[in-house]
Amino acid sequence: MADTRIISTTTVQATNHNSSTPIIHLTPWDLLLLNLESIQQGLLFHKPKTDHQIHHLKHTLSTILTFFPPFTGRLIITNHHDNNNNTTVTCHITCNNAGALFVHAAAEKTSIADIIRPGYVPSIVHSFFPLNGVKNYQGMSQPLLAVQVTELLDGVFIGFTMNHSVADGKAFWQFINSWGELSRGNSDKLMKTPPLERWFPNGIDPPIHFPSFTKEEEKKKQDNSDPVPQLPPLCIFHFSKEKLAELKAKANAEVDNGMHENRVISSLQALLTHIWRSVIRAQRVNPEKETDYMLIIDARQRMQPPLPENYLGNAGMAGIVKLKAGELLLEGKSAWEMNKMIALHTDEMMRSNYEGWLKTPVLITPAAKAAAGDTVSFITNSSPRFDFYGNDFGWGKPVAVRNGAANKYSGKITAFGGVEEGSIDLEVCLRFETLEAMKNDPVFMDAVSM
Repeated sequence: MADTRIISTTTVQATNHNSSTPIIHLTPWDLLLLNLESIQQGLLFHKPKTDHQIHHLKHTLSTILTFFPPFTGRLIITNHHDNNNNTTVTCHITCNNAGALFVHAAAEKTSIADIIRPGYVPSIVHSFFPLNGVKNYQGMSQPLLAVQVTELLDGVFIGFTMNHSVADGKAFWQFINSWGELSRGNSDKLMKTPPLERWFPNGIDPPIHFPSFTKEEEKKKQDNSDPVPQLPPLCIFHFSKEKLAELKAKANAEVDNGMHENRVISSLQALLTHIWRSVIRAQRVNPEKETDYMLIIDARQRMQPPLPENYLGNAGMAGIVKLKAGELLLEGKSAWEMNKMIALHTDEMMRSNYEGWLKTPVLITPAAKAAAGDTVSFITNSSPRFDFYGNDFGWGKPVAVRNGAANKYSGKITAFGGVEEGSIDLEVCLRFETLEAMKNDPVFMDAVSM
């Protein structure tokens, strides 16, 4: 494999732009992400038989952006000073059609086989994504959406970078799914323009003021850091539909659901607790040491009334399960505790969390680089429920999903659907020694499908 070569960069604007330039105020769900990096996920395809895919993708991107005006806009961050010289900040999206970034690149010596080989993700994959290292608050001057099409020896990789303060994973894939429909000529299936207004509880009027944050200090830290941060290794583990069914059945058998409100542990809950326990076991963590697992809980269907299914923004909150390492390894306990935590996220709890942020606004800070020691905190992002493999841009469905380097650190586990229906792939970011110990753990590997 060789380096990735940039051939051209283009700014793509929406074909039909509303000249009124609407403003979209951000919610706490959006604002708390300002200091983090973007969403980066991409799709790998076999090489198209036509040579016109670059022109076709630019043209259809321009058309689909008409339905998603926030993605061609920019952030406006404004400082406000009161009479006591206290400073607050507001942030909104201006839908000014400044444009999305489109990058055409080539990695002619890299093949599909290089990308999808079992085991570790090759580092060249991260060069298939645009706007690496850009933080969400930099959407003031940087595009909120960027696409890179990299031509490989026998394939094409489309890498998508989306400002995370503008959209969550569900809205991200809603956009890509719509673009795929349009690109292969199914414009009649396109939804109307999704609702652009964000959700604010009664009595809460935007814009939301929050304390000034240290974006300039953060930028200085970036300028003084290594130009290419060293990431912990990334490894893909594949779990078939059949293996997931076994994990689910085992997890539910380990708890008496008749005594636990008749709730069922899902396949994903069983899988995530399986890998959580496996990591702790591989690291031989002290049984008294506390370990935790964070999931992002989607608010759309939990709110009363529910938010629109195609709500175009962030809509969720973090839920955390905490267990001592010794408790975690007890049969059945970890999956049931995760299930209980998710069930607690009702409309009432979501609103309470939302309003609590308004009283004490806090922005999430970027995770520190992976420590040399054990990892005892974990987070899963993305979802196997998103439609990854239905994205046909006119030359066939994807053969793999891969992620960029944004927001990667030891303990980050990204979930996405596998090629086979009902299967799940996990991209696991951990120390090399831990990953190798897991590969040599027969209990863990029994659930992994090659």
